[in-house]
Formats: sequence, C-alpha cells, structure tokens
Amino acid sequence: MTRIAFILLCHKDVDAVVAQARGLAASGDAVAVHLDARAPAADWARLRAGLDGQPGVALVERRQRCGWGGWSLVAATIAALRLALERFPDATHFYLLSGDCMAIKSAEHAHALLAAEDADWIESVDFFESGWIKTGIVEERLTRWHLFNERDRKKLFYASLDLQRRLHIRRRLPDDIRPMIGSQWWCLRRSTVEAVLAFLTARADVRRLFRWSWIPDETLFQTLVRHLVPGEEIRSRSLTFLTFTDYGMPATFHDDHYGLLLGQDALFARKISPNATRLRPRLADLWTSGRRDFPQGGDGRQLHRFLTGRGRIGQRFGRRAWEEGGTIGAGRELMLVVAHKRELAKRLVGSIKHHTSMAALDYLFDEEDCPLPDLGGLERGLEKRGRHRRALLRVLYEVLGVERMVICVDPGRLELIRDLSGDRATVRLLEIEAALDDQQLRRHAMRTGLAGESESGLDLLIPTLRQHLEAEIRNLREAGFAGHYRLVAGAPTEDNSRALQAFLDVPAELAGDIARTPHLFDD
Repeated sequence: MTRIAFILLCHKDVDAVVAQARGLAASGDAVAVHLDARAPAADWARLRAGLDGQPGVALVERRQRCGWGGWSLVAATIAALRLALERFPDATHFYLLSGDCMAIKSAEHAHALLAAEDADWIESVDFFESGWIKTGIVEERLTRWHLFNERDRKKLFYASLDLQRRLHIRRRLPDDIRPMIGSQWWCLRRSTVEAVLAFLTARADVRRLFRWSWIPDETLFQTLVRHLVPGEEIRSRSLTFLTFTDYGMPATFHDDHYGLLLGQDALFARKISPNATRLRPRLADLWTSGRRDFPQGGDGRQLHRFLTGRGRIGQRFGRRAWEEGGTIGAGRELMLVVAHKRELAKRLVGSIKHHTSMAALDYLFDEEDCPLPDLGGLERGLEKRGRHRRALLRVLYEVLGVERMVICVDPGRLELIRDLSGDRATVRLLEIEAALDDQQLRRHAMRTGLAGESESGLDLLIPTLRQHLEAEIRNLREAGFAGHYRLVAGAPTEDNSRALQAFLDVPAELAGDIARTPHLFDD
C-alpha cells in the first residue's frame, strides 16, 4: 500500500503551512516539516501549537538557517528525511515540497500513479552536456569552492570566484561520480532515500564536493540517485509542475490558472500566489476529494508562455498590463490623500479602512516598503511602479476585486497627480492642511535625503525647506483639479466631515465617524 511522507520545507506564512500539513495528512499520508531557523521565534511557536498532536505530522527540531543556493537547503532536506524515515516506518515514498506548493490532483490519483510503477521520479540530466543551466556560472558550480552565499555576500562570492580563477584553483571531482542536474522537487522510494543517505555517510569526498558547491539542491540527489539506481527505474522528470517567467524566475499561479493546473501531468504545482484567494481553497479541497477524472491540458509550460505573452497572469488574448492604453479604467474611483505629514495621512487611511470596506493604501509611489499584493512583478521597486503607474493601479483594482480605492500621494508629486487626474476613472483629491513644525521639517529632510546622513547644518536649511513645501501646496491648489477637497487641522469637525463625505462619497454619519478619529491630527 502506498503511503507518502511529504518533506515540507517552509520559511514563512506559518498559518498556511499548518493548513497545508493538516490537509496532506488528512489522506492518511505523513508530513515532516522543516521551518527555516531564520523565521521568528513566534512563528516556530505558532507552528508547533498548530500541529501539536496532529497524527502523521512531525517537526524537525534542529533547524537550519536556510539560504538560497547554499548547502543549508540540502541539510534541511536531509534532516527532514531522517526524521521521516524514523517516524513513519510504513512510508513508501518521500515527496519534497515547499510551502508554496499545492496539490493539483487527489491523493487517490497520486497513490495510484506511484503504485503503478516501481520507480523514482526525479529530473536527472547530464550536468555538463544537457544545457539545463540557462544563466550564470555552469561548471564552476562544482569545480570551484563556494565559501560565501551569492545572495547574502555578493561581493565576497564573486571576489572568491575571481581569485580562484586567477590562481587556477579547481576542485577535482570523484572519478566514479557523473554529475547530474535537475529540478529540486522530486519523489523518491524509501529504498532510494535510504541508499542515498547511507552513501553520503560512507563517502566523505562526495559530501565535501556538494557541501562547497553552488546550488547543490539541484545536483546532489539528482547525481546520487542516478549513481545508485538502475536507469530503467528512474523517471527523469518532476511530479511538481513549475515554469519560469521570461526573467528566469519561477512563475506564480493566480486565480485564473485553475484549469491550466488541473490539466498538467503532475501531482503538485509551484508556486501558488498567497493572494490567489479563490484558487487556494479550490486546490486545498482537491487532495482529499477522491477525484480521479482529471483533464489533460497539454504542455503547461508552453501554454503558460502563450498566455502570459498576451497579458498578466494568464489573461488570454489580453495585452501586457502597461500596453493596455495607460488607463485605470472608466467607472472606477480613485481617491488621492495628499499630505506632507505622512503619519497623519496614514492615520486617516487606517481610519477609512476601519470604517469602510474600501481598499486603501499608503504612499505606494513614494515609499519602497508600502505593502502590496503580488502583482506579477509590477509592484517590485519604486522605479517600476512609477514607470507603469496607471497599469499598476489597474492591476491592483483587479487583484483586490474593488472599484474604489484610496491612496496617499506626496504633494510634491504634481506631475503624478496630473497624470492620474487625467484618467478616465473618477479621481478626487483630499488635501490635508496641517502646519509642519521645525522638528517635522527635520524629519522630512532626513527622510528625503536632503540632509544626508547628518543633521549638521540642518537649521540653515529649515527656512528654505519650509518655503519649498509651501510652494508645493500652492502649486497644487493653483492646478485647479476638479474634486479638490481640504481636511484642515483645527477646523470644526462638521467642516472636515463635509469634506470627507464629498471626497469619499459616503453617508454623512460615516464621514463624521472618520472625522472624529481619535488623535487624527496629533503630532
């Protein structure tokens, strides 16, 4: 009888991992969970509490601090494998997953597929001749010593690589080992896992080879399975469906990919967007559904390239988001909160979110760390957001499923405000009028880089800065935008309530509640 022990590697979104582990174990299968040791202690405590006493679930206690491309990911995998071998003696197969993976078939379908063939499912092709690596270093992944992680210590990584090249330092590969490469995500039989771990214990030279190589999670198991298992017992492909964007990054699947995913000849898919609020529950139900009638959808990678070549997140026959005519969309409402006092504007936006169902965001065009959902890459970096600002907003409306949105804008962004106000969407503007004292001007200067890294000489800058900010407000008012309202610190609540009512287009009582937000104008 087939029983799968899932090796689940995760580093964030603990609540989703708890649900994922419980869902996989609900079919009678098992799960060994490794949480990245970099995760906050509170996440580890929440994971343990969420899975405490859960049958078929075990947690790796001695966790690794995981870094992409390094040995730590392999070490985490091996630790979880050893735990699963010990805790689940009846497990027949070991399936490696990440917290971003979700089932696209039922447990019955998966068990039947694995029982039908006595084989290991792991992509394993020749490291040097296959052309599997598309970018970056190739043979030097194995033939140089990689003492530093490229993601964390880029300068040292490349300095070390360059030094080894100049000194002609090359690592010698074991004579009896033929390096292979392939996807990290595999499903191996129990006997194969036991053989691989025993081989690693016996061969210090092989451990050393992969311990100091680059991205060993794509080479170690792929090499050793091919070395230890007869070729006819290896199916050289992954049972986890994934594809890559034209940037070379793993593609993220969204709500409109359900049909595409179910049609793939795979058991799981990676990566499912955390914001795919309709897709995730549909896939979560699949594993225990007992369903066996799955469609055949062709080559998902080619289909995904076809769809995304015609628009964002698989919108068939649609153009790319920034080619859509540069419009937010007629019939939508965009409300701009404009204020130099950013803390005040954020406080107001928070109150709007509390009292209404509107989508409300902070300074997404002015602050890098403004929290945004996954938008297929459009949200990454202020430069990209500013380059495709109307497209960014249109996608936000679609992803959030709203027709009305509030965002904060710095008064100095007059060109941005003009651009947005010229859209076919209905755009209204709320200026928050509140005096800035000298200390607030100092903070503004430090935040915007006017003062450099020191406050030295800042007092001389304050009068000029005050004049500059006053000029920005004056220019904003003289621009003559339609639907321009003011919220004034110290004004009667009734006046501010009327301004909010017109700006937000909400009932007077609701606008009054927002106007009476405690400490709204406090410094």
